[in-house]
Amino acid sequence: MLKLIYTTIMLIPTTMLIKPSLLMQTTTSYSFILAFLSLNMLTPKSNMYLTLDHISAPLLTLSYWLLPLTMLASQHSLSKEPLQRQRVFLVTLILLQLFIALTFMANTLTLMYIMFEATLIPTLVIITRWGQQAERLTAGTYFMLYTLTTSMPLLMAILSLNNLLNTPTLFTQMMQPQNQWTGLILWLACLTAFMAKMPIYGLHLWLPKAHVEAPIAGSMVLAAVLLKLGGYGIIRLSQILPTPKTDMFLPFIVLSLWGAALASLTCLQQTDLKSLIAYSSISHMGLVIAALSTQTHWGLAGAMSMMIAHGFTSSMLFCLANTTYERTQTRIMILTRGLHNILPMSTAWWLLACLTNAATPPSMNFTSELLIMSSMFNWCPTSVALLGLLMLITASYTLHMFLSTQMGSFTLNSPVQPTHSREHLLMSLHIMPLVLISLKPELVI
Repeated sequence: MLKLIYTTIMLIPTTMLIKPSLLMQTTTSYSFILAFLSLNMLTPKSNMYLTLDHISAPLLTLSYWLLPLTMLASQHSLSKEPLQRQRVFLVTLILLQLFIALTFMANTLTLMYIMFEATLIPTLVIITRWGQQAERLTAGTYFMLYTLTTSMPLLMAILSLNNLLNTPTLFTQMMQPQNQWTGLILWLACLTAFMAKMPIYGLHLWLPKAHVEAPIAGSMVLAAVLLKLGGYGIIRLSQILPTPKTDMFLPFIVLSLWGAALASLTCLQQTDLKSLIAYSSISHMGLVIAALSTQTHWGLAGAMSMMIAHGFTSSMLFCLANTTYERTQTRIMILTRGLHNILPMSTAWWLLACLTNAATPPSMNFTSELLIMSSMFNWCPTSVALLGLLMLITASYTLHMFLSTQMGSFTLNSPVQPTHSREHLLMSLHIMPLVLISLKPELVI
């Protein structure tokens, strides 16, 4: 594990000192080597300071797999930037990856909290310095306010746990507290921070803003990895904190399911493509929160597989939205109609991405939704009404997104470049892991 961390750190001086003509090729190739090295981490490992188990290993590999893909996706926009800004952008991405890796590998609560919060700084820099519109500073402010406000109770809870358990590792079960309010307050303090990161509906306003304003690399990392830190935190804390009654989770389950349905309905009225994909992420993360709140093995398996499947699917959708934006210079869906007439191969990728997003069998997304629905049905049979409504709206907005961008007659008069091999490689590297995991789901479940 330390080998992987040191290798990632050494990518920073490499990026700063390499010849300008070799900058993108070297950093991307180096990142691919890191991605393949991280596949070795899928088996649980442990040492004095860092630990990987069946929960953190798939998420770590996902984050490393996406690092070279973010660099590939950013090549077109970075080529117009001055050299120094290119170097700083790549270093920021690598730093973000380093903090994410250390969060997943952390052995103690304190290290996990420090790294969890450290991811905020590179993300904020990416949104505010390389964002696409004037509102990027507002998006950065929202992101900071939501994350920092909810992180303060988490810090207090971690300090309290350190005092109670004498600096516990992430695998130390806390004793049942004498006062029932202690356990409840600790749970609420920890859940708020992680649910704002996921985000649960009600604490979600920062996410669409951050996604719309962020450059393509920022959107990919936000959707694919940073949202999963919230789910990972909830899973980890449920191993440490005293097991509460399921009644305590009842408001969260109701809010997450109802919020997921509302976020899906919001998708149907979006005109901005990136905003639609961002709201779909809120909807899928609502399902993850509901599954984790049932505190069952099936719920945990469904949440884990949903996080991995959503990581690849949402990242692929953002890449496709970016390829459309680079050619049409607009994200308004009604203005990008009829792309299947001129970019048929791109339409095939859109169809694959939309099918996985709508959880069509035999994709990993379908497996995860089946597990989540089973655990929810066992917990409360009436929840099927909300879940059924959610599936129906998800299929509707996915179909709406596909038809709005691909069908109809092409309206723009400007010439459109054909899709490049780089973009086809990018889509293949998103869809291939999804297919392979579907064949061997025990890697993540």
